[in-house]
Amino acid sequence: MSRIGSSPFAFPDFRGATRRLVLLNLATYFALLVAGLALSSDTFHFAGLLVLDPAAFLHGYLWQPLTYSFVHTGLIGTLLELLSLWFLAGFLEGFHDENWVMGLYAVSVLGTAAAALLLYVAANTFMPALLGLPMPLYGCFGGIFGLLAAIGSLYGDMQFILFPLPMGIKARYMTAIYVLIAVAMLFSQERLYAFAQLGGALAGWLFVRMAPRRGVSLAFSERWYGLRNRYYRWKRHRAARKFEVYMRQQGRTVRFDGQGHLIDKDAEDKKHWN
Repeated sequence: MSRIGSSPFAFPDFRGATRRLVLLNLATYFALLVAGLALSSDTFHFAGLLVLDPAAFLHGYLWQPLTYSFVHTGLIGTLLELLSLWFLAGFLEGFHDENWVMGLYAVSVLGTAAAALLLYVAANTFMPALLGLPMPLYGCFGGIFGLLAAIGSLYGDMQFILFPLPMGIKARYMTAIYVLIAVAMLFSQERLYAFAQLGGALAGWLFVRMAPRRGVSLAFSERWYGLRNRYYRWKRHRAARKFEVYMRQQGRTVRFDGQGHLIDKDAEDKKHWN
């Protein structure tokens, strides 16, 4: 099992999935910032099509659950989010491969979006007064919550520094504190954000319990190639059966095995007599 770093205060290595995620979020932040300045308009207004607005999603903006996590506003908030993403993803990447970390992050982001949409639909259907003003979602907080839930589940006894306090705390307790904060926020005006965060944490926890160890993408590719190979074997077997029928019509007998391979009768006879 690889080490995370030489010091408990040091950030993990900046590599693999961690580097791709941080740089992609950072590049999107500056791209939207430059575009907003070039158009002499507010950056958030320019990114309005990318954030997750539950009402807009239900009216056809189906890409928003895939794009909202790359939209960031505010320098300090973006800095804290990306530093958290670097630390948590880098920590997990010290124990798992990058495909596993990417799968965990993607599932957490989508779980966050699914939770927000579920709350929006349920509130507007049964208790419209519960939701209040709809709030568009943006930022990678859902993915971060999923990473945190995974660390608390897999490495609950690992000691971390509870920022900004100079004291250590176990991962499971740190995760529980953030979850309780999100639960408390359910009773505030930011209940949509809080419920979405809990959805991201739940999605991350389910990923840890149910996903393959080598990552979703590798498991999907193996399943896809397995299905493809079974389809090719079925086609070969069907062609062999048709060829057997054709050869019988020509007065000859040939046989194929279950995989569609020709059985050499002479070789079998020689083997039998030997």
